[in-house]
Amino acid sequence: MKATIYEGNKTFSVIEKEIEQPLKGEVRIKVAYSGVCGTDVHIYHGMMDKRVKMPLTIGHEMSGTIDAVGEDVSGYSVGDKVVVRPLDDRGVKPSDKGFNHICENLKFIGIDSPGSMQQYWNVPAFTLHKLKAETDLKLAALVEPLSVAVHDVRMSGLKPGETAVVLGGGPIGLLVAMVAKESGAQVIVSEVNENRIAKAKELGLNAVNPTKLDLVEYVKEQTEDRRADVVFEVAGVQAALDVMTEVAGIRGRIVMVAIHGQKKEIDLFKFFWKELKLIGARVYEKEDYDKAIALVTANELPFSKMITDIQPLTNIQNVFKSIDENPDGMKVLMDCQG
Repeated sequence: MKATIYEGNKTFSVIEKEIEQPLKGEVRIKVAYSGVCGTDVHIYHGMMDKRVKMPLTIGHEMSGTIDAVGEDVSGYSVGDKVVVRPLDDRGVKPSDKGFNHICENLKFIGIDSPGSMQQYWNVPAFTLHKLKAETDLKLAALVEPLSVAVHDVRMSGLKPGETAVVLGGGPIGLLVAMVAKESGAQVIVSEVNENRIAKAKELGLNAVNPTKLDLVEYVKEQTEDRRADVVFEVAGVQAALDVMTEVAGIRGRIVMVAIHGQKKEIDLFKFFWKELKLIGARVYEKEDYDKAIALVTANELPFSKMITDIQPLTNIQNVFKSIDENPDGMKVLMDCQG
């Protein structure tokens, strides 16, 4: 079978390897599609070389069908369509308080262990979520990032009729906006890239460029001066941190979706003055996957428009090079059987 490996220095190789039998408690998946995540791009840039044990097959956004079932696995059969929730929480401790998805010793499959950018992939059965037979496997490859968005919105406590401002119109930002809108909220996306603004509008979202208008004044106009009930910080830049406390209304909730690897400056006075709340949100829980699968299965939202390219597994080096050169794209899928 074909498998890709990351070797460092912005280099991927495609190798031939033996198909392995699943161990006890595992299944073997014939991977259909594997999405390229922002984290995968960080790996490509060498930003996670201290964590990734090279050479490693990366990838964690995926869909596929079960090809073989190991011992002591029940509830799954060969041919079942599945996605993987790539969290290995077998190191959970009582001090983690039952929050297995963020337990101290959490291992992320596809980063800390081999991932989905290969034709066949052996994974623990406890990571599986079964799909309906009619599910489109291309759309199902979006379940993992969509689950991030579902978790973010759930953590925010967003209610129908409230206003949400999403700072950042990349793949996760637009998925957050779609889920927020589906929940009954008024949604405003703030993004500086005009191509991404156009994509947001194609998805039926209200998107504006904060370099071409005053975002705070615009939100005030849209909300009769109330400003945002919820702000999702997805951009990960200082400008977003500066405006998030301004655009939030009284007792607004700010959800930190972006990953900030270094300490940043935040206007804490605004938290005091307006009784704001800052909410951390990391990955997802089982219920978020279930909701994301339900949304994909219903196929009432324009998820297909999020997929901007599909490339064969053998083209992985050019895919990452292209993503570097074209930051306007949304979601690139690797066809793992192509």
